[in-house]
Amino acid sequence: MVCFRLVPVPGSGFVLLCLVLGAVSSYALELNLTDSSKATCLYAKWQMNFTIRYETTDKHNKTVTISDFGAATYNGSFCGDDQNGPKIAMQFGSGFSWIVNFTKEASSTSTYLVDYISFSYNTNDNTTFPDAKEKGVFTVNYHVALKIPLNDIFRCNSLSTLENSDVVQHYWDVHVQAFVQNGTVSTTEFLCDKDKTVTTAVPIVPTTAPSPTKPVVGSYSVVNSNGTCLLATMGLQLNITHDKVASVFNINPNTTNATGSCQPQTALLRLSSSNIKYLDFVFAVKNENRFYLKEVNASMILVNGSVYSISNTNLSYWDAPLGSSYMCNREQTVSVSGAFQINTFDLRVQPFSVTEGKYSTAEECSADSDLNFLIPVAVGVALGFLIIVVFISYMIGRRKSRTGYQSV
Repeated sequence: MVCFRLVPVPGSGFVLLCLVLGAVSSYALELNLTDSSKATCLYAKWQMNFTIRYETTDKHNKTVTISDFGAATYNGSFCGDDQNGPKIAMQFGSGFSWIVNFTKEASSTSTYLVDYISFSYNTNDNTTFPDAKEKGVFTVNYHVALKIPLNDIFRCNSLSTLENSDVVQHYWDVHVQAFVQNGTVSTTEFLCDKDKTVTTAVPIVPTTAPSPTKPVVGSYSVVNSNGTCLLATMGLQLNITHDKVASVFNINPNTTNATGSCQPQTALLRLSSSNIKYLDFVFAVKNENRFYLKEVNASMILVNGSVYSISNTNLSYWDAPLGSSYMCNREQTVSVSGAFQINTFDLRVQPFSVTEGKYSTAEECSADSDLNFLIPVAVGVALGFLIIVVFISYMIGRRKSRTGYQSV
């Protein structure tokens, strides 16, 4: 754990920020803001990342994902006073800033609002935004207007997404209380709607051995205003190790819902069920002519009722040319982390350039290619062996025929 103590904020005491390395290229952020009497006035813990799309000088679109907040500062964070509400102000990277404003409702003494979120990025940073056509600082404001009871801590373990044309914001494992009473963070939770819908879900039952059968192959699709924009066919088996307990289970496509979205440079397939809050497959375009699986996010309920969440934004699987599909009939493993893997069976995906709701020509995985090569070899060997057997039989039969005509 790495902790940073910032300089005192006037009227707000010290800010204590602890950054804990989270699940694969993401950080669990924790902020404890105190007032002049060193009593906690605002508490927040959360995970997040940002995906930004920008145009290059050669008129192409590129995307960049921001998930490293290791050098963050919190200058301007504020407990609030009679004129202004509390505020979380965060600076990180090269020219990035993130601000969350909270306000009390004038008509209520028992609730407050997460008012709006503001995110700014600087395309003058050539390392993060190489060849950006438009240079400068760009700001995205999102009006949240989320109402929270004053004496409760807000909790949302589920993934929340804020999106406009150029920026996609992801938040999960969020805990926040902006108006802490008497310096003590509340133990009473106010749940977001997504967390409420799964509190009575049937949990995932762990086993100590792999499932004896292959998972059922399901067909999934994403539709936008232009029709079907993403196709996926696959059998899915999840492997989880949590608290030294190994769990292996198959996803049933008959009880699984598929949603998602399609953008020019990214595409999302989200699967959910009674015990899976979300299982996200995020695809991206690389080198303007190929696609690949770049990211997997997952959150599910285990048998003990706890929520298991994981995210990896730096994957590289299922690579194929744009305008085609990727196919692998043999079993493959997507390693999201050391404790979470996804086995796929009879896989075929096309996240871009879907025409008339049908798959395009497939690029096969190397495992299938090896299998296809062995089949004709095996057939050739079998035919060669058959020819040899026929030839030997013919010679034996001819020899017997000749002995039947010996001279007297």
